[in-house]
Amino acid sequence: MSIIAKIPVTSRKLSQLGGGNINVNIVKNVKVNFKNQKMGFGQMVKCHNNLGLRVSAQFVNHVQAQADVSAVNDHKDGVKLYVGLPMNSISECNAINHSKAISAGLRALKLLGVEGVELPIWWGVAEKESMGKYEWSGYLSLVDMIQKSGLKLHVSLCFHASKEENIPLPKWIREVGESQPDIFFADRSGKRYTDCLSFGVDDLPVFDGKTAMQVYKGFVESFKMVFAPFMGSTITGVTIGLGPDGELRYPSHHDQTKDGVGAGEFQCYDKNMMSNLNQSAENLENPLWGLCGPHDAPTYSQNPLTDTFFKEGGSWETLYGDFFLTWYSTQLVTHADRMLSLATSSFNDTTVTVSGKLPLIYSWYKTRSHPAEVTAGFYNTINKNGYEEIAKIFSKNSCKMILPGMDLLDEQQPNESFSSPELLLEDIRDTCRDHDVTVCGQNLHVAGSVKSFEQIKKNISGENGVKLFLYQRMGGDFFSPENFRLFSGFVRNLNQMELDSDDLSMNGREGVVFVPGKNRKLQAV
Repeated sequence: MSIIAKIPVTSRKLSQLGGGNINVNIVKNVKVNFKNQKMGFGQMVKCHNNLGLRVSAQFVNHVQAQADVSAVNDHKDGVKLYVGLPMNSISECNAINHSKAISAGLRALKLLGVEGVELPIWWGVAEKESMGKYEWSGYLSLVDMIQKSGLKLHVSLCFHASKEENIPLPKWIREVGESQPDIFFADRSGKRYTDCLSFGVDDLPVFDGKTAMQVYKGFVESFKMVFAPFMGSTITGVTIGLGPDGELRYPSHHDQTKDGVGAGEFQCYDKNMMSNLNQSAENLENPLWGLCGPHDAPTYSQNPLTDTFFKEGGSWETLYGDFFLTWYSTQLVTHADRMLSLATSSFNDTTVTVSGKLPLIYSWYKTRSHPAEVTAGFYNTINKNGYEEIAKIFSKNSCKMILPGMDLLDEQQPNESFSSPELLLEDIRDTCRDHDVTVCGQNLHVAGSVKSFEQIKKNISGENGVKLFLYQRMGGDFFSPENFRLFSGFVRNLNQMELDSDDLSMNGREGVVFVPGKNRKLQAV
């Protein structure tokens, strides 16, 4: 259903948004497609392809006052707010999709006082045809547009595909996969996940003599060289893709039905991963443990607590279970170390910050075995902190950690899934604090509500110390009358938080906020 809605903002003073006393009359016509869209495990926030935005001439004229509005972002201790651009901002033919809508959206965000935008840059678009042949023209045009808007840019380098947005892996990668399907993850039944490469080929020369890590590095180095004029000025941060949907995890839920109650399946059955498992078992002089994954592992849609590996007193608590889960999670940690090290070494001579994204796998969190986290690669059970080693890797590589789901509340979760996004988020954040890892925030759902925006504010204020929040994502839902009204109020609240934090820190120690009861200070992004 398409709806054209007029959102009047009459005689609003820019002083309310942090600028001078300039009266602005704005009327925005927003054409949006509303569809039933649920956000499940591991899905990146998506925009609708048919995005339309029309703004009045009055709005365009008064955007020239952006210099006054941008002053609100000069405070050193405020939360830096970025809004994600549409996932398919650049087409496979390297053209800007819905450029007029994006241009108008950039001006709207600048007027509100938003710091910048986040842009997904896809491997399957920029290195589409053959290895080492890069085409950046579309992205360069869009980055130039962003620079001219006066907004900052956070880039996400996406080494995965997206079926929802019809963005595949590079053509030459898919051709290799046709003859060597084991470059992709596989589950116990042999079904392949073909939207990203298996961790098992990180260091194997299966791409015309190059390893996956060498291929990734070539892409990153080309991006850095081409976009050097924007580094540090317009481009302030880079998120390196770490796995499915850009997140650090196994694709454990890729074949789960929408109404499934399961916790996912282990994804270690490609021949390269199995060879690694076999070698690990041999090293322990227990070769039988390396023949396959757990025989009693649950299926995608099976209740994991009933007669499976994860039940009370199940195999997960045996010596074999500990061996397998340690090996499985170690492959994830090793991959994270390789990717984050690649990114930090590539950008260490620039001023951009480097980050990686974790998923928030909150289903079954209230159980002892945490099966959904475990199948995704996080050995996080009642007996073990599965985020400890991950935090150490982020700390070692001086990378920030992006955590989604800061808009979620426990009260919104179904009882049968034993979910707790709030407790899991607290668990991960505590571990990050212990290892001095800076946490950045992100929402999970496109369309907001009063409660979700209140939850975001709670999660990024006070002692939580979040300095960067990525609101996902620009599109029909984002510009719907209700969501955009709530988002505008949210931005004003953040701007007020900045002013309040400045008042609190006027003690002769500019740029530092000391948290009561904590022997630490919150560093600016």
